Amino acid sequence: MAEIKIDQSLPTVQGDACQLRLLFANLINNAIKYRGDKTPVIEISALQIAPNWQICVEDNGIGFDMQHLEKIFVIFQRLHSRSQYEGTGIGLALGRRIVERHRGTITAI
Repeated sequence: MAEIKIDQSLPTVQGDACQLRLLFANLINNAIKYRGDKTPVIEISALQIAPNWQICVEDNGIGFDMQHLEKIFVIFQRLHSRSQYEGTGIGLALGRRIVERHRGTITAI
């Protein structure tokens, strides 16, 4: 079980609906997977920084060491062993490609 809070003022954006769906599915899946012992709480919001939008997906998960920031967006790079967390290590790399294809940027904090 997870709690997902979606800001009612999210913008409508132009883009490939299938790819954007996959992007959000990967981000939400990661928030649920890397939750630790807590019930996952995921918040999706947006902030307009004219003329662009900043879309935020925040969670209460386990986090990561900022020294690994770039590593998490590299295909097949994992911060945890497969025995700790299942997965292929392609979710955020694919997410970066999708965001860049839509002329945006992605980061994590």
